[in-house]
Amino acid sequence: MRDEENTAPPALYCALSAASVLYGAGVALRNAFYDTGVLDSGKLDCRVVSVGNLTAGGTGKTPMTIHLAALLRRMGYRPVVISRGYGGNAEKEGAVVSDGYELLCGSDVSGDEPFMMASAMRGVPVLVGGDRYKSGLRAVSEFDPDIILMDDGFQHRRLHRDLDIVLVDAATMFGNGRLLPRGMLREPLRSIGRADAVVLTRCAGDCEPSRAELQQMLRRPAIVRRKKGFSGRIPIFRARHEPYLSFIQNGKAPLSAIIQEQTPETGFSAISKTRLFVFSGIAGNHSFKETVEEYAGSVGGSMFFPDHHRYSDEDLRRIAAAAASGKADFLATTEKDYVKVAGRMPADIPVCVIGIRIVFVGEDEHDFLRFLRHNLQLQ
Repeated sequence: MRDEENTAPPALYCALSAASVLYGAGVALRNAFYDTGVLDSGKLDCRVVSVGNLTAGGTGKTPMTIHLAALLRRMGYRPVVISRGYGGNAEKEGAVVSDGYELLCGSDVSGDEPFMMASAMRGVPVLVGGDRYKSGLRAVSEFDPDIILMDDGFQHRRLHRDLDIVLVDAATMFGNGRLLPRGMLREPLRSIGRADAVVLTRCAGDCEPSRAELQQMLRRPAIVRRKKGFSGRIPIFRARHEPYLSFIQNGKAPLSAIIQEQTPETGFSAISKTRLFVFSGIAGNHSFKETVEEYAGSVGGSMFFPDHHRYSDEDLRRIAAAAASGKADFLATTEKDYVKVAGRMPADIPVCVIGIRIVFVGEDEHDFLRFLRHNLQLQ
């Protein structure tokens, strides 16, 4: 999925390629219906900013949504976040995860990422539901926002948006350029022409080769803008994922329902001489382990699970036993995983929770802020 070299058995390769063609036909038909007006996009009585991507897997949509919410609040707006609520019990019917000050349901209802966002954003209500237009109507009715942030919304065209921000992982870009399930793409590359801006994430080192590749791609005749009155190129901004020590908590301590202002540690000194046992259930488990290894004194083992994994009591017993066997001082996990295990650990071993924040590179923070101000004033 990540490069052109075919390492799959011929039968599997043919099956995945055939499925990719069928999937692509369905995506093309659906997009054509929206582009020609056969299917309508519902419009809300406030502005909508979507954060999404073209590929399957993590590009940093959740930390970018949190970053955007903070930026918009500093600009004087009243944002509300709406998300699909993948994996949660409320995905079909919808739910209010938080009113910005109190958590109103658990991660089992909301899904792990919306619950994590709700826990991290005081003053920003969070709603979930597979029908984002319906969630948006509820958000407008109950919270009167002037901007709605739609998390993972690029493919959800039922809701009209005023700005589409698309994230692209600078390390993997678009993989082998094929559609699911043969490749990583949710849509054909030409769909990036619907974007108002592209943010290259995970720019750990020199990001210019990736940005040059994107700029070249956006010059292709097939990448055309469909939005009326557009002139000029789609701007490309660079950002990196910066890990931070969110907090250290006793594994038996439950989450508070009251949303606190985020006060992350300034560094990793608290774990620089300790031994950690790593566990996570995210798209980039091994990358997370490498991050922990960079800052911890040592890593005494790890246990990984599929993305969006719901931890059973048996899972947690296995994690605690393996940590004890490896003589670990702390457990280490992500913010996304912690909201599902808080208060449930069978041992008193403390849990070190590590988060990821979006940090723009160089002058791109200023340029991105100027882009937001300009486009939101035009609406």
